[in-house]
Amino acid sequence: MRLPLYQVDAFAAEVFRGNPAAVCPLETWLSDTTMQAIAAENNLAETAFLVQTGLAHYHLRWFTPEVEVDLCGHATLASAAVLYEKIGQQARQVTFDTRSGPLVVTRAGDAYTLDLPARRARPLPPDRHVAEALGGQPVELWLARDCMAVYGTELEVRELAPDMAKLKSLGVFGFIATAAAQPALSPGADFVSRFFAPAAGVPEDPVTGSAHCTLVPYWADRLAKTTMEARQVSRRGGALHCVMDGDRVRLTGRAVFYLEGTITV
Repeated sequence: MRLPLYQVDAFAAEVFRGNPAAVCPLETWLSDTTMQAIAAENNLAETAFLVQTGLAHYHLRWFTPEVEVDLCGHATLASAAVLYEKIGQQARQVTFDTRSGPLVVTRAGDAYTLDLPARRARPLPPDRHVAEALGGQPVELWLARDCMAVYGTELEVRELAPDMAKLKSLGVFGFIATAAAQPALSPGADFVSRFFAPAAGVPEDPVTGSAHCTLVPYWADRLAKTTMEARQVSRRGGALHCVMDGDRVRLTGRAVFYLEGTITV
């Protein structure tokens, strides 16, 4: 069986930036085992699989190299880009039915806006195990799906060198490190972050839409702003325009195509 496959750099304006996602449009679902094997073969943070269910409606699933996940922002953006730029979708917006409910993506020019559920975190007491695994000295810890460590400066976040084996042993899906942006390091940004998920087979994710479902509510409260600019300061880096709207988070970014081809399974 030969299937189309696209690789898209999401939350990026040029190739080799942002977060690469593989997108595999299907006519009918493959077995879970086969989709997981394709994701492992691609060895990207996420591979997205989608099946059309209506004129502008699709069922969407995401797999890391090791597990299926409940929510992935960058691969959702990449999937929308494939539909609009390669498959000829003409509707103003598309709706993806997912494990996290319906997710709407709207296209405006060369930008895509994702409407995602907010994930408000609850505060945690200091935890030396998290501090030792991530490094540095976090001033706050919070927990939603992921554990979020807040640092005093952006430079601390940039300089982290986490112990992946220790992070994996802590039994949390992912770890967010964040701080307010420093103008000299990230001009125009309100906050920065990095994201680590070794338990899911992703040591460091370049740009993580789902993490911003927790980051945006936190920084909206902290900065008293509903519209913010975010930077994920991984080696590849990425930019997200963020809006807090009730119990939803809207993230806007661009996408660049890197690869288009077919796979044989």
